[in-house]
Amino acid sequence: MPLEAGTLVYVNYIAKVKDTNEVIEVTIEDEAKKLGVYDPSRKYEPRLIAIGEGWVLKGLDEALSSANVGDKISVEIPPEKGFGQRDPSKVKMIPLRKFGEKASEVRVGDEVEVENKIGIVRFVGSGRAQIDFNHRLAGKTLIYEVDIIKKVETDKDKIIALIKRRIPVEEDKIELTMEDDSVKIKLPSDLYLLEGLQIIKRAISNDIFKFIKNVNRVYFIELYEGKKPKAPEQEKVTKEEGKG
Repeated sequence: MPLEAGTLVYVNYIAKVKDTNEVIEVTIEDEAKKLGVYDPSRKYEPRLIAIGEGWVLKGLDEALSSANVGDKISVEIPPEKGFGQRDPSKVKMIPLRKFGEKASEVRVGDEVEVENKIGIVRFVGSGRAQIDFNHRLAGKTLIYEVDIIKKVETDKDKIIALIKRRIPVEEDKIELTMEDDSVKIKLPSDLYLLEGLQIIKRAISNDIFKFIKNVNRVYFIELYEGKKPKAPEQEKVTKEEGKG
């Protein structure tokens, strides 16, 4: 039975550029090592996807919506369902003075930020730099080799999956309580200072409201404990009256 819109599934995949075989993403550590793209700073694990919610490229989303759990599929994604066609109007000539003190360091191939937009330097000369603000995969046809591992079934598993999607935390460190229309979540204290945590909590709450029926309240509990020393046990004093 094809996967319905809104279904949460875990998938593994290897994504490549069709013409060059360049690997652009892989979720499996052993495969990353075999393909020579292993990054020790990255955690390799199946990716959580909500079918039909735009969490992945349109072409991949469409293919998953007609697949089943356990399927292994090969998906060819044309530019219009991937990162779009190249747009010549997104290639700009920028005066090097815009880069301030770093102007002399600008080199062809560098990724730079100009007016809050990321681009690639294509040419430098005559006091100017040609910056390409197209996505680097614009105009490329992509191939995804996908293994649909499992569907997330229970409400508890869905909530844990939605938390882990936004926060780097091990499942066994999440304390979760569900009662009536409420969910109480206690995260480990080492995450309390995570940058943007309040925004992340709001996003997780919205995800829970969307994907878990009948949940109307989400509580995030922060517990702070003092480390006061325990008072020594007082010695018992026995008074004996009438004895000399």
